[in-house]
Amino acid sequence: MSIEWQAPAVVLDLRPHGEGGAVVTVLTEAHGRHAGLVKGGGSRAQAGLWLPGNLIEARWVARLSDQLGSLSGEMVHPAAALAMDEPLSLALLSSACAIAADALPEREAHPRAFAGLVSLIGHLAGGAEGVIADYVRFEALILAELGYGLDLATCAVTGVSEGLTHVSPRTGRAVSAGAAAPYLDKLLPLPGFLRDSDSLGEAASWVAGLRLTGHFLERDAFGARHRPLPEARFRLAERIAALMGDAPDNA
Repeated sequence: MSIEWQAPAVVLDLRPHGEGGAVVTVLTEAHGRHAGLVKGGGSRAQAGLWLPGNLIEARWVARLSDQLGSLSGEMVHPAAALAMDEPLSLALLSSACAIAADALPEREAHPRAFAGLVSLIGHLAGGAEGVIADYVRFEALILAELGYGLDLATCAVTGVSEGLTHVSPRTGRAVSAGAAAPYLDKLLPLPGFLRDSDSLGEAASWVAGLRLTGHFLERDAFGARHRPLPEARFRLAERIAALMGDAPDNA
């Protein structure tokens, strides 16, 4: 008797394994980040299916629940191929998948993270620059899912909910403009789009947002496990900084 499940999934990562095989990691709503052995996954015939960012219908089968198991899939939305001609779209897709693959615990359901990633992928068709703010919100969501959520509702010093302009790099709590004034060199700027879900932001605020979430990802989500941020994340930060003719500052 075998154990199996079938579910919509996002391809996160592929590693060659053996003669033409691959170990593929996907993200599903109910089964979380889940890996499986794909027979022929490294072949040319299957190369297009297992690209990070693709939405697939995945099927996983194993004799025992703690085994690697076998994974197969059918294409639902070829997001990776659609992003190939747009470097910024591909950078966003690659970084989001790398963050999810490296940060989320294995086989632990995080339905909000799954929904956030699927939403991000779906909106890429409308243009990469319109998705950058959503990408930063996705990183903030990953932090929250891991227990390192930012507290951006009220000022940590005064308790007010308006005029919040900065975040404490130590606590992750928002600070109002008045309270922040004496400590500007020690605080992280808070871009408005992180509190306004309808705002698309602009280049300077995108760089600030990546610097903010990057600080806590690097320190908490990855630093706690003595792992660096994924290379794809650094490449994305560099590409977005280039939009404003600047270089990323600790992003």
